[in-house]
Amino acid sequence: MIPVVALVGRPNVGKSTLFNRITRSRDAIVANIPGLTRDRHYAKTQWDGQSFLVVDTGGFEPVVDGGIVAEMAKQTKQAIAESDVVVFLTDARTGLAPQDQRIAAYLRKTGKSVLLAVNKAEGLPPTAMAEFHELGLGVPLPVSAAHGSGVGMLLDAVGDLLRPPAPPLTEEGAADDAATALEAESALPDSDSVTPEGPALSLQPRVIKLAIVGRPNVGKSTLINALVGEERVIAFDQPGTTRDAIEVPFSRDGVEYILIDTAGLRRKGKVFETIEKFSVLKTLQAIESANVVVLLLDASEGVSDQDAHIAGFAVESGRAVVVASNKWDMVDDYQRHQFSHALVERLPFLGFARQHEISALSRKGLSAVLRSVNEAYKAAFAKMSTPKLTRALQEAVAFQQPPRAGTVRPKLRYAHQGGQNPPVIVIHGNALDRVPNSYTRYLESRFSRAFKLSGTPLRVEYRSSSNPYATERW
Repeated sequence: MIPVVALVGRPNVGKSTLFNRITRSRDAIVANIPGLTRDRHYAKTQWDGQSFLVVDTGGFEPVVDGGIVAEMAKQTKQAIAESDVVVFLTDARTGLAPQDQRIAAYLRKTGKSVLLAVNKAEGLPPTAMAEFHELGLGVPLPVSAAHGSGVGMLLDAVGDLLRPPAPPLTEEGAADDAATALEAESALPDSDSVTPEGPALSLQPRVIKLAIVGRPNVGKSTLINALVGEERVIAFDQPGTTRDAIEVPFSRDGVEYILIDTAGLRRKGKVFETIEKFSVLKTLQAIESANVVVLLLDASEGVSDQDAHIAGFAVESGRAVVVASNKWDMVDDYQRHQFSHALVERLPFLGFARQHEISALSRKGLSAVLRSVNEAYKAAFAKMSTPKLTRALQEAVAFQQPPRAGTVRPKLRYAHQGGQNPPVIVIHGNALDRVPNSYTRYLESRFSRAFKLSGTPLRVEYRSSSNPYATERW
């Protein structure tokens, strides 16, 4: 499962600023998805080859009796419990506060890996860090979330904690490693067999990893029981853990699946009892681990902001999606019309996804959902040849050229596949940095139709480089 890093601290120490600084790389993807909200407190990011989820928590007061502050503390404690690393942010300008001491005492009791970061440290002497040693959480790391100084060092420390320690190398292990390296080298393709498209694409997995996600009480437990209840696979929910995924294998019509649980399954008799303990982090981790995501909605309640957030993360993660509107048999024609309208209005970025009306309780429509899951999976791992992609690109440009940017019109020369799950199409040409988002969406739609890619998002990337097939300059 993708690891989680929680940003924790008292109010106004700069947690949100640090969150935005760390996750700024997501903006390029989000900008190309109309209707996708940026208002969130979690995001996926990457540093030095290590991907992880970052969670921005509210101002934390561990010792509080009630009210909205207690609710914020409850949510922060849940984020800490489900995190792999906690970044405890303090404020160098205001100095060490009693609330910092209470937070530090709570964090020490959790046994979590904690990094102490002192924000707003720009321009201050090293002696300003001295008092923060009192917290007993290691060496304070000075940072400036607003200006970026020290953030790289902080992320290096995060990466060190997230990476598993290398096992000690014995003489026997060294010999085994050398033999393995020789075998790997001999298995590499000859240089003549490497195509200009880059390394060969990986083969698709033989088992479909499926995540059923949705807000609480939309019927996830009922749907899970309908799919895997008779498999009698024992699965145990482990509160507070995120490293060990709860995975349940099942099969239908000769197709093997692994269900990644987001609700917490316990076997009770011959069926699974689901503890509806909704966790945003577990949901996001399941989406990251899955090949296909089934977004379960409640037709009797409409489409909520939480539904939109979950759907948006699935799209940002590049996952194939199937939408299942549950409790369809419980709503009248007027409610069905209102729900269908809300689906288009609230989730316009899911236009690529197949949609189904189901009843998990009566098991109606489930076979159709699994058929769409299979189709979306095949589309997510589709292989497209360079000649066919280039031909599709030329047809798209012939039908509608990219708009001019001033006196320059971008030139799109050729295309090849750059990845799977989701399919990535890399386009080469000139002035490609001037292609607007609207034209990129047009190309994505054209490629999806040309290759019949149903159920998966598709991403287009641009590279300004020469055509390796060309024998002369363009």
